[in-house]
Formats: sequence, structure tokens, C-alpha cells
Amino acid sequence: MTESVKITTEFIKLDALLKFASMVNSGGEAKMLIQNGQILVNDEICTMRGKKIHSGDIVTYGNKKIILE
Repeated sequence: MTESVKITTEFIKLDALLKFASMVNSGGEAKMLIQNGQILVNDEICTMRGKKIHSGDIVTYGNKKIILE
């Protein structure tokens, strides 16, 4: 399942995006998934919670994909 998410800023941090897009229920859940290597950014495992996600980036968790506009 792919979903487009639009933000009005230059970037959004990875953990905040996961919450904003309702992929996780809490910041703690986002932190755990990121630290465990379960989140992909542009098809690469990302373990940095504060990674800046920009327009055009794709974030994947399980079978869910978010494309940032």
C-alpha cells in the first residue's frame, strides 16, 4: 500500500513522519522500529530517528510505503 504525504516544510524528521502518517501510535514505537532496523528510507535500512526526510523520499515499514510530496 502506497500513500502520499504532503508537508509544508522543507523536511520532516523520520520519527515525526511515522507518527504524522499514522504508521505508528507513539514516538516510542517509532523509536523502537527505527532502532531495530525495520524502517527503510529509499530502500535502505535507516536507524537514525532524526533523519531528515525530503520531498521525493520513500519511507517503508512492512507493506506500507509513504512517498513524501
